[in-house]
Amino acid sequence: MKHIVFYLDFISPYAWLAFAQLPRALQGLSYSVSYRPMLLGALIKHHQSKAPAEIPAKRTWTYRHVRWLAHQQGVPLQMPVEHPFNPLPLLRLSVACGLSGGGAAAGGDPNRLVCETLFHHVWRDGLDANDPARLTALREQLLAPLAARGPVLTPEDEAVKNRLRANTDEAVAAGAFGAPSFVVQDSGGPRLFWGLDSLPMLRACLEGDPWFERDDTPQASMPARSALLATPPAQQQQ
Repeated sequence: MKHIVFYLDFISPYAWLAFAQLPRALQGLSYSVSYRPMLLGALIKHHQSKAPAEIPAKRTWTYRHVRWLAHQQGVPLQMPVEHPFNPLPLLRLSVACGLSGGGAAAGGDPNRLVCETLFHHVWRDGLDANDPARLTALREQLLAPLAARGPVLTPEDEAVKNRLRANTDEAVAAGAFGAPSFVVQDSGGPRLFWGLDSLPMLRACLEGDPWFERDDTPQASMPARSALLATPPAQQQQ
């Protein structure tokens, strides 16, 4: 049985759509999943890139596109009052849930129910994701039941903050540059998949499609680096 590490950030509407679609996309296959929160903004900064919301035209398209995809796929999606927003309170809460109640001994990742609750908090009601009263209620809902199983960590604990940093560093090391990202440990090594539209490719990998062993290699994947990449855009147009 192959294992998937699903790197996610609750700020990403594409991560929500991929999370909702994953069971249907992989129906009938034998696999396991670790849901691993990471800070998307840190990934973008590492790669010296820009988030879609930082480019006005792309921001407009992204919000339009995800609403269409949600409609097409039958997934509830209502934009929060503000977006982008600071996702750290939700990310740290998810990590705290994964490390609490004996969860650290089982790997320390939050389970699907926790992630689903947090995605719903952002993407189902059209409210403020960081409203203090909502965050307090969410914290109580998710952390209080874990006390019966063992020690409970809070989002403010250094162990939680360090785990989120480690998750993000791990995602960078795996080659991730956005959310959602999926990593499958295959016979040919770890294979990275990015985005909602990579789910059919991910399924093919889990099914053992021979293309991956034959053609999905570092030698076959990359053409030579173009000199245009080192040329300023203004000079490319001359």
